[in-house]
Amino acid sequence: MSNRDETSRPSAASADSSSAPWDPRPEPQITLRSPAELADALPYLMGFHPTDSIVMVALHGDRGRFGGRLRLGIPGSRDEWPDVCDQLAETLVAGSAKRGARPDGIVLFLCRDPGEGETALEVMKRLQPLAQCLRIACGGLDVPVYEALCISGGRFWSYCCPDERCCPPEGVPLALPGTSVMAAAAAYAGIQVRGTLREMEARYAPLTGDRAEAQLRALDGAAADLVPRILSGTSCETVRQETLDLVRLLLDRFHEAGPGAQRTESDARDDALVGVDEAAAVIIGLQDRAARDRAAEWMEGPQAPAALRLWRALARRCVPPYQEHATAPFALAGWVAWSVGDHPEARVALGGALTIDPGYLFAQLLHRACNEGLDPELLRRCLRQERADRALSAAVEAGANGAGSDRARAGRSGGAQEKPGASPAADKAPPARRRRPATTDAPGGPATANGPAGRARPRRRTGQRGARSRQ
Repeated sequence: MSNRDETSRPSAASADSSSAPWDPRPEPQITLRSPAELADALPYLMGFHPTDSIVMVALHGDRGRFGGRLRLGIPGSRDEWPDVCDQLAETLVAGSAKRGARPDGIVLFLCRDPGEGETALEVMKRLQPLAQCLRIACGGLDVPVYEALCISGGRFWSYCCPDERCCPPEGVPLALPGTSVMAAAAAYAGIQVRGTLREMEARYAPLTGDRAEAQLRALDGAAADLVPRILSGTSCETVRQETLDLVRLLLDRFHEAGPGAQRTESDARDDALVGVDEAAAVIIGLQDRAARDRAAEWMEGPQAPAALRLWRALARRCVPPYQEHATAPFALAGWVAWSVGDHPEARVALGGALTIDPGYLFAQLLHRACNEGLDPELLRRCLRQERADRALSAAVEAGANGAGSDRARAGRSGGAQEKPGASPAADKAPPARRRRPATTDAPGGPATANGPAGRARPRRRTGQRGARSRQ
């Protein structure tokens, strides 16, 4: 079976993207001839080593070209297996058909390392009914399973191959990392395996120990201060702007510091860049959906890597009992990762958001779009337009405020120059001149006590309501 240009898109449940930039280099074509080569190819197809996962890969055509990929954590209860298997099979087949063609076959992977006191062989036998359930679900949709592998403890087994010469009962050791043809093709394509899924998820895990206690106290204080202001409505816009100003300050700080060389070192440096009070204020402020939508505008250019690091760092600050507040940083991290083409990171972050809150619509829509291989440029374009509209509104407001100030100063100057012997009618003229411009200012009706700024703010709130309505 062949792998055609799949190393450049190591994503789960996504089809080939037609919007990828043209590359004059020939597309790498790799033929995988055995279960051993399939097992070795899995981390390069996904971009990481799946752990505790069901992975399904669609195959197309006579040569078995890899198509959509789908990953799900292995359900803990066996009672859930039949329903989950049916849903996974339907999702992969329907998703492939939606993107152009039903799969001609499927390859299954069950990945789980042995627990304490357990052997890899015991894991393989325990998961065998799950593999059979998946094969039945796929067969019910007229899509055969060509291979089903269990990967555990550095070895693999085939549930489909009865030949003990290639698939002995004790399993087959996996190839050494970086020694296979697939590894060479991935290196040629510039693809790196990130490590295990568990290691990627650990980058979002909440802090522990003394740092967690200090962060909890800061979150309690920020919640007591900011939540009433957000809910009151009158101070919501002020809190929103304070949150975004603080985000901008932190982004500049992260951008100047740069990431560390190693993952652990980089995360530790990022944690040191954010104070407990700063983290608490942003985390509580991002619970306002309009503030979160505005924060999503930092998704491209030189600030995108800093934004991804910041959202990760803030997710780590959502210590118990504030874990639910991590949904916004998780979703923002997933959005930035998807925007810059980092699909494995995007799926980990968005999956984390949906694990915390399965009904979080912002993460649902992004996760679905990422899995279906949609182009993030469409959403980026909308966010750029909203930012431009706000800038225009602010410019109009500033101009109106400036004109009103000039007229007020002119009115005060005229009143000071009145002669002492002026008539009573002349004494009343300046107030009339000051009232007249208020009725002929920018369109939208007479000015209020707030002046022209009172008209600009409702325009901003309308845009924010629109952003919320898409959630």
